[in-house]
Amino acid sequence: MDTCVFCRIVRGELPASVIHEDEHTLAFMNIMAGNPGHALVIVKPHVENIYTLDDALAAAVFRTTTRVAKAVRAAAGCEGVSLFQANEVAGGQTVFHFHIHVLPRLPGDALPGVWPAVAPSRDALDAMAARLRAAL
Repeated sequence: MDTCVFCRIVRGELPASVIHEDEHTLAFMNIMAGNPGHALVIVKPHVENIYTLDDALAAAVFRTTTRVAKAVRAAAGCEGVSLFQANEVAGGQTVFHFHIHVLPRLPGDALPGVWPAVAPSRDALDAMAARLRAAL
């Protein structure tokens, strides 16, 4: 895509503080960091979201994400790492090129933790599991 910011970074048209690059992925520092060490891992080809990510790119991006998460944990002085990946506007996606945030976490940091939990009934869980199996 000509106007996609991540495609432009992959092509070298925009600067990035690169952490790792291989045939399929690129990892770089997020310019809108939640905490020091906040990195992004992207697939190089323009893939809008997880729904269009093929198995080979999925494997490559998670392999790179694992390596980057270990590096962030070792180098950023954090006590944990959160991974965040969003799809579509309703899911919180703002850049429509598949990417995973690697967020270093510290106790008491200002980043949101987990969502408010709602415990569905076993019947509701079983019914949704059946629907998901059918969708697979």
